[in-house]
Amino acid sequence: MGSFLSGKRLQIAVIAAICAVLFGVFLLLGPPQLLAKSESPDFCASCHVMEAQHTAFMHSGAHRRNKCVDCHLPNDGIAMHYIWKSIDGMKDVLFFYSGKVPEKITLSEHGAKVVKANCIRCHSTLVSQMDTSRDCWKCHRRITHTGVGSIETN
Repeated sequence: MGSFLSGKRLQIAVIAAICAVLFGVFLLLGPPQLLAKSESPDFCASCHVMEAQHTAFMHSGAHRRNKCVDCHLPNDGIAMHYIWKSIDGMKDVLFFYSGKVPEKITLSEHGAKVVKANCIRCHSTLVSQMDTSRDCWKCHRRITHTGVGSIETN
C-alpha cells in the first residue's frame, strides 16, 4: 500500500510539473492573438509616450508597411527575436509604470546595432557595394521617426 501511495504521489507531481511548464510557456508566449497584436505598430503606440514616434512612423513612406519589431528587434533567429522582445518589453513596462519614462526616447547602443543590422538585412542588395560602417540614419534622417528631409550629404 505504501508503494502505491508513493507511486500516486509521483504521478501527481509529474502531472503538476507538466502543467506548470505548460502554464509557464503560455504565460511566456501568451495566446497567439496576443503575440501577433503585441508586434503591431498600434500596440506600440498604445503607450502614450510613443505617440510622437508612431505618428512620425505613419508618415515615413515605404517603411510604414513594416512592424516596429521588423526594425527594433533582432530578426536573425526566432530565439533571439523573442528573448529581446521579452527583455525590451519588460524594460518598457518598468519604465512606464515606475514613472521614469525619459523625456526624449532614444535608441540604446544595443538598439542602434539591431536597427542597423535590420537595415542591412532588408536592403542587402542595395548596400552590398557600400561601406556599412556608418549608421543608416545619419543620412536617411526620416527613418528616425523625428528627422526631416530625406538625404543629407556629408
